[in-house]
Amino acid sequence: MLIELSRKTAETDIKLKLDLEKKEKPQINTGLPFFDHMLHAMAFHGKFYLKIEASGDIDVDPHHLVEDTGLVLGQALLKSFSDKSAINRYGNAKIPMDDALSEVIIDVCNRPYLVYQVGFPQENSGSFANFLFKEFFQALVSEAKINLHLITHYGENSHHRSESLFKAAGIAIEYAFRKTGEKGTGSMSTKGII
Repeated sequence: MLIELSRKTAETDIKLKLDLEKKEKPQINTGLPFFDHMLHAMAFHGKFYLKIEASGDIDVDPHHLVEDTGLVLGQALLKSFSDKSAINRYGNAKIPMDDALSEVIIDVCNRPYLVYQVGFPQENSGSFANFLFKEFFQALVSEAKINLHLITHYGENSHHRSESLFKAAGIAIEYAFRKTGEKGTGSMSTKGII
């Protein structure tokens, strides 16, 4: 199911397309090359279609654009589940990238919570400030209403840590949101609803 969303504020303008069932090359353009690289890796390894055209006041600070991109992607993930079909609900992946190892665990539970045990030996990757990734994932979690645990176990290179993290996130997201073919969300929780 193709989902199209946009968000326009005084600071950012974001257009996003997401299809978790379509295996097509991601198209990402935020004006932040390293952020684009990470989003591309996430969608590519998660085997889902993601198109993002985004612009914003990155000359002031990339924070607004990174956070708002997370908000819109989170809204799209929530909308992908709006037909209330049963999905796997849980997903996890542990992915290496050379010296780095990252792990992502997700629960599509309608209770937003982020656990962020992520560290970066270098402050920046290229010109991108790595601390902004927490803003991205916090925004995504709050709008998707998911429980997300992100862990970088080790790695000497911040680029490698980021890339292993985003690849793992893509794989975990794709699996957790994958439809099971069962009817309704009742089969996903002992409460009968998530």
